[in-house]
Amino acid sequence: MPRLIRGVVRLLGVLLLVAGIAYTVALVMVLVVSQQDQRRPADAIVVLGAAQYNGRPSPVLRARLDHAVELYRDHLAPRIIVTGGVGRGDTMSEAAVSRGYLLARGLRDSAIVVAPQGRSTYTSMTVVARWLQLRGHSRVILVSDPFHMCRLRLEARRTELTAWTSPTPSSPISDNPNLELDYLAREALKVPVAWVRSWKWLR
Repeated sequence: MPRLIRGVVRLLGVLLLVAGIAYTVALVMVLVVSQQDQRRPADAIVVLGAAQYNGRPSPVLRARLDHAVELYRDHLAPRIIVTGGVGRGDTMSEAAVSRGYLLARGLRDSAIVVAPQGRSTYTSMTVVARWLQLRGHSRVILVSDPFHMCRLRLEARRTELTAWTSPTPSSPISDNPNLELDYLAREALKVPVAWVRSWKWLR
């Protein structure tokens, strides 16, 4: 019995070591990718949703939309796809609120695509990929907060999109070092799952 217990303890030790290494690698990846801006010509700019308050975009969502407008006005893509469903207790989707904000910024309605079905990064990316692929498109610039970029690249690979990431430089999250570190740490837990889901043999 003691031998069995020692074996179990050793196995748990190995598993903890492997998990620690995997988490460290994921955290480094999240940090590295968060600093990269890959903007280049594409078929669409995709803005990942964030909270909205009674029809007004939160500061985080507003920063993402402002960055997307900058990319659009630099003529990097002919359309902006806004994502995000209806949150708990809300009556409007994040995507619909984003559309209203972009219209107020002077964008033409024909340049905005609303994808309100998703309440998660996984679902939003799936919906966006389906919309683009039905129209023969596949190249996107993904816009979100810096901490989100690594997982977005993996979700793009899962959905077979050719994606480049361009993090917003003005997010309130990035302006708060403690808050940003918290988001980066939590994102490192999600990246391994997204990485496994991106494997072709699992689709």
